[in-house]
Amino acid sequence: MSRASLDKDPHEVAAMFDGVASGYDRANSFMTFGFDRRWRTTTARVLDARRGEKVLDLAAGTGVSTVEYARGGAWCLAADFSFGMLRAGKHRNVPMVAADALNLPFADESFDAVTISLALRNFVDTKAALTEIARVVKPGGRLVICEVSTPPFAPIRFVHRRFMLKLLTWVGKRTSSNPEAYSYLAESMLAWPDQRTLGEIIASAGWADVEWLNLTFGVVAIHRARKPA
Repeated sequence: MSRASLDKDPHEVAAMFDGVASGYDRANSFMTFGFDRRWRTTTARVLDARRGEKVLDLAAGTGVSTVEYARGGAWCLAADFSFGMLRAGKHRNVPMVAADALNLPFADESFDAVTISLALRNFVDTKAALTEIARVVKPGGRLVICEVSTPPFAPIRFVHRRFMLKLLTWVGKRTSSNPEAYSYLAESMLAWPDQRTLGEIIASAGWADVEWLNLTFGVVAIHRARKPA
């Protein structure tokens, strides 16, 4: 399977990420002009994972974000349903497990926090995944999501949609082992809801105190929420 469809069949999505795993981190940094590192750093600050806490980094890919979150001393687990991604990150010194976001292999209330970076839009059912995530988080626990979003300023939104996503696709075709996969990723960005709509979906899945922070003019946004005690 060379690419996934926007129907987001789990097998297609997993196969697509298996195919780009070896060069994914490099291509991702190249396509975002290095902003992915800044986004991870800001996400880590919002997450504020501390020593003694258990954190699930869901759809963690090769675990590059998991390493960032673990620096404060928390026990952080990288979970992904792409075996290719997990194999590509096996050199990283973090625990890893294969897991489906809609059927997590963890007991109720296992984690103090769950975080997802630039991957929520690949889940076949966003609300169902957020509900399942709430199951494995302790009461009062945290959810932190970093995901592509919609620039609120109209001129930037126009430039981003008209030119930037085309540029990302062009770069992906020249840096990736699976160019069609990056066409899907660009299309999935255009189809993704804006900040407020995603916030409403998060709240409808049972999370409280939902808020968001725009990064890079709103091209990316971090959503934060809490599981009611």
